[in-house]
Amino acid sequence: MKTVPRDQSYASHGPDFRSGKDSPLNFLEMGLARMEKHEAKVRAFTVYDCETARIEAKASETRWRSGQELSPIDGMPIGIKDIIETYDMPTGQGSPLWDGHESKRDSATVQALREAGAIILGKTVTTEFAASTPLGKTVNPHDPRRTPGGSSSGSTAAVGAGFIPVALGSQVVGSTLRPSSYCGCIGFKPSVGAINRGGSYDYLSHSCVGVIGASLDDLWLTAKAIVNRVGGDPGYVGLIGPETLPSAIAAKRVLVLETDGWSKRTVGAAAAFDQFLKGVAEVEFVGRDHEVMLEDFEQMITGIRTLSSTILSFEGRWPLGGYIKTDETKVSATARQRFCDGKDLKQKDYVAALERRNAIRETYAELTKEFDAVITLAATGAAPLGLESTGDADFNIPASVLGVPAISLPVLSDGGLPLGLQLIGKANRDAELIGLAHWFLSKGLRETSR
Repeated sequence: MKTVPRDQSYASHGPDFRSGKDSPLNFLEMGLARMEKHEAKVRAFTVYDCETARIEAKASETRWRSGQELSPIDGMPIGIKDIIETYDMPTGQGSPLWDGHESKRDSATVQALREAGAIILGKTVTTEFAASTPLGKTVNPHDPRRTPGGSSSGSTAAVGAGFIPVALGSQVVGSTLRPSSYCGCIGFKPSVGAINRGGSYDYLSHSCVGVIGASLDDLWLTAKAIVNRVGGDPGYVGLIGPETLPSAIAAKRVLVLETDGWSKRTVGAAAAFDQFLKGVAEVEFVGRDHEVMLEDFEQMITGIRTLSSTILSFEGRWPLGGYIKTDETKVSATARQRFCDGKDLKQKDYVAALERRNAIRETYAELTKEFDAVITLAATGAAPLGLESTGDADFNIPASVLGVPAISLPVLSDGGLPLGLQLIGKANRDAELIGLAHWFLSKGLRETSR
């Protein structure tokens, strides 16, 4: 199964929608045809509503042809991760405890998308409480024997399978970047606070809404459509940047970050990464051997998974404790253990962890002043075989803890399967990172098309 061609974004159809040469309904039907053929195997959705989507696509068609489209994503079919509230569909959080739960309201992101004319096609599978336990049966669209990653399993699988051009996910550890790498999508984790999380059941302090797309254009337009209507998290400035896709920014100096995942790379992943860097000769890539401050930073983030787990375990005592009290038989052993780990922590442990996180963020900001961005892999290799695990997040944890924007670009491969190139940017300079991604994506497509 192949991904949707990245030069065929939804946004690129706008002129044809206006002229009547094409229509949002036709675009929707192409995705639904793929769903009819493959969804029974991929199992990306918990629920979807084709008939309502068709009605809404027809209404969008009328708006486009009369020049009254609500936004560039008017009529775009979108999937919503099943921790994000929708008034007309259940929000089950990947848990039997929440099976069929209806909040009767839209999240901030979904409200904004509807106001922009987008079509909420359905809810996509998540791991239990958007953590690490995959209770669903979503498979990787490129190889059904392999994991799609997690926790945004269904969102990345649906985009990777070509069912929809965009889906919403979330990330607190690696839940957008890693599955995007495995499923061959573009996965964008914005700066913390950049996209309003209201009505999304991810309350943790370095969590954020993720946007997953088959094209960079659609991804950016979706993020902007949301923030233009509901802003970022309260107290944050929100995603800042142009209304259209930021222009490509040619990179000059880029840091190569190894992370704890470096020693776990597959042979194919290591070779693909090295080959890509060699193919972009106009960029100065600087590694730890040539930058003392980077070497110090690499040492500083060694074992960063433990730091992240300390923060998240303490913060996650609510609502996890209440779920266990309600019916512990419907909460996985992994989640119960995570709650126990949090109960053992004292407030002083949490404060110390936050202080260390702040120190890491300050060091990173100083380190990257003279560089355009940071580059690394988005995963240790291609998606692992089996559905019991969602894969290794070591390449993703640094960007999450740092609270900075990061993006996985599907320009590498490992054994013929997708592998993401990860770019990490600077806090609240998301548009700059997207501009760099725009440039790197063109280089990657050129290199891999040879």
